[in-house]
Amino acid sequence: MKVAAKKVKSFGKPKAGISKKQPKQETNKKTVAKKAEKLKDEKVIAKKSKQKPLVASKNVKPAKKGSKKSHKEDLEGLKQIDPEFYEFLKTNDKKLLDFNLLDSDEEDEDEDEKEAVAQKDADSDSGDDEENEEKYHKPSDDLAVASDESDFEEEGEGEDEAAAVGGTQKVTLNLLRQWEQQLGQTNVSIDIVRKVIQAFNSALASISADGADGGENQPNAAAFKVVGAASFNGVIQLCVLHLQPAIIRVLGVRPNSSLPLHKHKKWVKVRGCLRYYLTDLIRLVEQVSSANILGVLLKHLHQMAGMVAPFTALGKTILKRLIVLWATGDETVRVLAFLCILKITRNQQGTMLNHVLKAMYLAYVRNSKFVSPNTLPGINFMRRSLVEMFALDLNVSYQHAFLYIRQLAIHLRNAVILKKKDSFQAVYNWQFINSLRLWADLLGASTNKPQLQPLVYPLVTIATGVIRLIPTAQYFPLRFHCLQTLISLAKETQTYVPVLPLIVEVLRSNTFNRKHSTVSMKPLQFTCVLRLNKGQLAENGFRDEVIEQVCALLLEYLAHESASLAFSDLVVPAVMAIKAYLKECRNSNYTRKLKQLLDKIQESSKFVEQQRSKSTVTFDLKDAQAVAAWEQQLRLKRTPLDIYYASWLKTHETKKRRQAAQTDEINSDYAVPKLKRPAAKTGVPVRNENGELELFPSDSEDDEGGPHIPMDDDDDDESEVEQPKQKKIKVAKSQKSKAVIPEPTEEAAADDYDEAGAAVDIVKDLDLNDW
Repeated sequence: MKVAAKKVKSFGKPKAGISKKQPKQETNKKTVAKKAEKLKDEKVIAKKSKQKPLVASKNVKPAKKGSKKSHKEDLEGLKQIDPEFYEFLKTNDKKLLDFNLLDSDEEDEDEDEKEAVAQKDADSDSGDDEENEEKYHKPSDDLAVASDESDFEEEGEGEDEAAAVGGTQKVTLNLLRQWEQQLGQTNVSIDIVRKVIQAFNSALASISADGADGGENQPNAAAFKVVGAASFNGVIQLCVLHLQPAIIRVLGVRPNSSLPLHKHKKWVKVRGCLRYYLTDLIRLVEQVSSANILGVLLKHLHQMAGMVAPFTALGKTILKRLIVLWATGDETVRVLAFLCILKITRNQQGTMLNHVLKAMYLAYVRNSKFVSPNTLPGINFMRRSLVEMFALDLNVSYQHAFLYIRQLAIHLRNAVILKKKDSFQAVYNWQFINSLRLWADLLGASTNKPQLQPLVYPLVTIATGVIRLIPTAQYFPLRFHCLQTLISLAKETQTYVPVLPLIVEVLRSNTFNRKHSTVSMKPLQFTCVLRLNKGQLAENGFRDEVIEQVCALLLEYLAHESASLAFSDLVVPAVMAIKAYLKECRNSNYTRKLKQLLDKIQESSKFVEQQRSKSTVTFDLKDAQAVAAWEQQLRLKRTPLDIYYASWLKTHETKKRRQAAQTDEINSDYAVPKLKRPAAKTGVPVRNENGELELFPSDSEDDEGGPHIPMDDDDDDESEVEQPKQKKIKVAKSQKSKAVIPEPTEEAAADDYDEAGAAVDIVKDLDLNDW
């Protein structure tokens, strides 16, 4: 200790050749840092010199207590000699200046150790044990292991440990049961509601990345602490099941009351905590990825939708997240998100409708860029639900519809004028076609109201211009999509649209009449196609699908117009075009379909002429009401073409369902053996329809085709089960020489996956046992 003190004292003396009155600016920072490191080393040396020896000695003399004063004097001298270095130590490492105080405490400890050494010499055996106890740290008996089992405490333990450090109360299952009982009472206290909301915020803070989000959102969130999965699930379950009815009872809402919730007298008491709760709820919805849990939370949010109206900024945040789920979520999540959007928007339609319509339309266009058999159902759902949203207020919807239809017209005008590849691609894409479908459906849904009817003519003009832009066989699928849109618009709005020339024009195409050079093993479908490549144009499947589309569109349009007073005059150009094609066509399948359609058209034309020749037609053609009444009577009598279209539609729908299941069609045509794979081991027990546990569940849909379980006691049974498999494989090998079996594509595998996932109801009604 004396040595260390002398070193410190000598270290503080000025060096030779350096005056004390030297300016502070000449002191180098590196020299100051080296001095600090050197002083640290001397402190370590001083401590090591005072360490307790392994073998106690009676001749060890305690350090003098008077050395403490000498250390202070040395430090004071250092302050006078080099004040800049002293200030550097004071700001960066203050402990170096106070190590003398620690040394004095250690000197007192050395005196106690000296007495202990004397006691060890008296009794060596007991002294060894005491030395070992002092050498190693012994934990106290009050320590507890952090585990989820701490949530399952016995009754009374939660009350004894109610207040923790800083007044934080631990949320246990017993406390949750008490809150559940209090929330279920008729006269619910507002304090209980606030406590439950604070516990919900603390639960979210426990799973957040930094674990401290609750302090920012809610000032009293630190009053509770949620530890463990059981407590977390219990808090979420309590809020989802019991919070909304409790708030209704707090506000005193009557069962048949039409008064908004925020206009009740007690709303002011609930407003603050409810705002925090809705913020936390939408934050939880953003973090959850499971479709099952999302369904439960969205059902709860649908219940709380009436309480979002007073919070304008919060309502926009909630709607923004719901629109994302509506556009990109699973099937059930999409439906629940749309129901929440619809309910929240209706409650504050004046302030939210414009924002919601714009955001939903942009999300629809953004997520309709790629159309496939997997994405097509979601796009159709978005289009139909968006039409329902636009129908809430047609005066507001007219502004949006006019603006976006005008944008479509601008893109088409640029393509017609510029005639460049980029301008063509701005029109010939799925986003443009899906936008046309959306506005056609909206105009058809609002046909009885005059607000949007002025937009029918510009929309028909745009669709016709898209067809005429590149009238080649390469874009026949796009032509058929536009024609289908025009036919639907004409049927819904009861407006005449000249579609027949655009349909019949396909039969006069040079590419279509050219003989095919390759044979396609798989039928070509235009449902998810806009453009064909050269290889597809040379296949026979292209011509087959074109004939199917022409017959289907002609039949649908003419069946609707067959009750028209001018039907016999309307079909004359189409009849002449079909007869001209039949003279040149050499394919018996094509001629058979077109002849059958031509016969029904001519039969309906004669039927209308007979009805016109009767004495019932005595009105003037300018009398629109009389013409509409006559057509309505003819529509009730059912024309031959209308009857034929109804029967054709049933078989066509059945064929479309069969084509949707591509895997089943391939298996039936080529007898491909099915591979039965064992179910994945998920650890979840599977139960049958009777509720009994199945140890070996089957993943196939057939009841007879269960998994083949080998029998240990009888090998003959196993051989009998495997024999039919070998026979099927031999049959498949024998057929392999006759026909080439196509390999399963990624789309077919995706379809199988979707069908398997859709067979299970992933969202059920909320129950206490779900958590």
